[in-house]
Amino acid sequence: MLIFGRRNISIESMHGFLVTVIAAVIFSAFGADSVAVPSTNCYAVDNSSHIHDFSNLVGQLFEYDDEKDPDLVIRFCKDVETRSSTGYVDFGRFDKFEHFNAGSGHANFVQEYYNGDLKKCETSFDKLGRTAQVNVICGNCPNGQCVGGLGCICNVTYESTCRVLVDLAIPCVEPGLRVFEGFTVGFHPRSWEIVYNGMTQLGYEKAYDEFSFRTEQRDVTLYLTAVASLSSLVQKPTIKISPEQGLDVQLSGSGANGKPPTTLSPTIILMDWRCEKTRDTPYEVEITIPVENYDPVQFTFAKMCEQTQNERGEASKGWAIFGIISCISIIAFTLFCVGGFVYRTRVGNLRGLDALPGMAILSACLETASGGVRSYTNLDDANNPSVNQASRDRQSTAATQGTWRPSDRSYGSI
Repeated sequence: MLIFGRRNISIESMHGFLVTVIAAVIFSAFGADSVAVPSTNCYAVDNSSHIHDFSNLVGQLFEYDDEKDPDLVIRFCKDVETRSSTGYVDFGRFDKFEHFNAGSGHANFVQEYYNGDLKKCETSFDKLGRTAQVNVICGNCPNGQCVGGLGCICNVTYESTCRVLVDLAIPCVEPGLRVFEGFTVGFHPRSWEIVYNGMTQLGYEKAYDEFSFRTEQRDVTLYLTAVASLSSLVQKPTIKISPEQGLDVQLSGSGANGKPPTTLSPTIILMDWRCEKTRDTPYEVEITIPVENYDPVQFTFAKMCEQTQNERGEASKGWAIFGIISCISIIAFTLFCVGGFVYRTRVGNLRGLDALPGMAILSACLETASGGVRSYTNLDDANNPSVNQASRDRQSTAATQGTWRPSDRSYGSI
């Protein structure tokens, strides 16, 4: 025990603290590896959620010589068939579906091969034809066969003419990263283009020009789902931009705040990116989602910036200012008109349109545009007898001049 003042600190607790600090420093300095899907479908996840990649054994040939039955041949992660003097019989093919899973008992992994020859197996389940199950044993056979090398077939058992069980011993690779199974990331609530079953899909494990986002796309929405019992292990995502200057990326939404995602209630990460500096090559945006007790989920986007972009609020600010100025102008104009109308009605003893401010100027402009003819008569002039009499005299004179004209012709003159 080490004594510091009145506190007792055990060596074990101090050792654990130092290990935690060192691990945090290493993680911050070098980052953490992400789980990316292997380049082939010849991989499996063991019972402890660690990934095992058998891509180096794809197509590897394993033969089993049988004295009674036809010889059996396995092309690893390809197919299973029997060979005899009468020909070959296909006992199934390995496809891209999840037919390579963790095993139990003496088998570390189990492979399923389907869609073999259908002859005399027409009544098999779902008409899959002949099928085969390969029990993969890491290491040597229980009976001591095939020590070293690439492995061998330990035992072959025919359940029927349509199904065969094979025990295969191979040197398994070292366990890889720990996969957070059941976790998905996609562009829709029920899609998983980016991350499926905790593994980053091809095209998003690093930046690709053909998978880049155009300059015009200002935002991207990501949907996260996970198994409900393990959703609380998902933590807040972090981003890393390369190069660091020139692209501004902001994360928001329930997923960015660390809310646990579930299959029925996906969480959302809203990515808002803005180009501050143009660049010929795309920016790399690396998003890391830490998962407690598992290796982090990491994927990368490529973002093109062919032109600079302003902040979203700048355009709305201009329209807001324009709207405020317009409202103030309309209110001020209305108050001016109402105040002028009241003043000219009570002080200037004007009525009707003449009481409106600016009507005298408008009347003069209309009179000038119409060639000097007044378009209307003032109310005071209409009540003035002398003006009315003069107007009637002008109308009578104009009528007389318009009806009597001297005749230029003589009719019946002698």
